[in-house]
Amino acid sequence: MDIIFLHDFKAKTLIGIYPWERIVPQTIQLDLEIALSTSRACQSDKIEDALDYALIIERINEILANRHFSLLEALAEHIAQTILSEFRSPWVKVSVAKLGIIHGVKKLGVCIERRSVTV
Repeated sequence: MDIIFLHDFKAKTLIGIYPWERIVPQTIQLDLEIALSTSRACQSDKIEDALDYALIIERINEILANRHFSLLEALAEHIAQTILSEFRSPWVKVSVAKLGIIHGVKKLGVCIERRSVTV
């Protein structure tokens, strides 16, 4: 299986259950591993046979700008389902972490793996 990855993608978004978290954007870190449906891009060297990383990042930024999630788990699930359905990946691993939210903890978060039901 061929996998592309995006690591240490940082963005500000409104996320959390507390009232202040609905007002103050927090920095989150995303790490993604996305399976390619074929290895065709390795042979063809054409973007049409690959996933366009810029489009993936653009879509994630759109989600972060337009939705509020109470839980990291819900954000990770939404991103995973978006990758599976819109980018037709057979498998995705999504890690989402809040940075510096608890004294003494550099980051805390959740990591999920999902498979497409059509695989």
